[in-house]
Amino acid sequence: MQTEDTRRRRDEPPPGPTPKAPPLSDGTPLPEAPRTGSPVPWLTSIHARPGRGPYGDRRYRGNCSGLLIEDLIRFYNPRRVLDPMEGGGTCGDVCRALGIPYEGRDLKRGFDATDPEHYARLGRFDLVWLHPPYWKMVAYNPGDARCLSGAPTVAAFVGRLRQVLRNCRDVLAAGGVLALLIGDGRHEGRYLGLPFRALDAAAAEGLWLAAPEIIRFGHGSTSARRAYSGSFIPRLHDVCLILRRDPAAPQLWRG
Repeated sequence: MQTEDTRRRRDEPPPGPTPKAPPLSDGTPLPEAPRTGSPVPWLTSIHARPGRGPYGDRRYRGNCSGLLIEDLIRFYNPRRVLDPMEGGGTCGDVCRALGIPYEGRDLKRGFDATDPEHYARLGRFDLVWLHPPYWKMVAYNPGDARCLSGAPTVAAFVGRLRQVLRNCRDVLAAGGVLALLIGDGRHEGRYLGLPFRALDAAAAEGLWLAAPEIIRFGHGSTSARRAYSGSFIPRLHDVCLILRRDPAAPQLWRG
């Protein structure tokens, strides 16, 4: 596990050229990043790697690319990884490819990510990957009141997400991080601001940003293949929040 000391800027730059991030789809290069001692020098606050890698079930609606997960695992070098909402299995595929011990759970197999009892015997994790279903977008578990996507209101969605964040916080090992990937949408003509609501919920649970928010470009999204008659600004990204536990925060499970 890397510490803040090992990741901070070193007196001497690392040898060799710094690999560059891929350009945008129109050929525009991304801003040049400073040279650091990072083991993943192309991992910056903008994640634009195209494709998804050989990870996850492509048929699973909303399944994200595994390339960001791959980069985060290479950067943080976790000993154990948890995904409490694994859906199409992307995170598990990445961990198996990199030889990282992994625990994956999902509501479809009876794991309620909002219930702290379901985490009691899982142990500790150096990295928790969390990509929850978004409110009112895809109904992953129709009729199941435990599913975040089916919450009656956006406030109820945020309340359930906050409970999930609390549970994930309580299984983080010392120095571990929680990586939350979340996008946004509109309801009744208004943008919901889900990343901002999620960050507020995380802060209320003693989780604070451990890195800049990562803007992840959504290559090949379903909406990109559609034509719309209305005029609006398309959203082409989601946001990954890297969160670390405040040592002073209360903790339910210890051991």
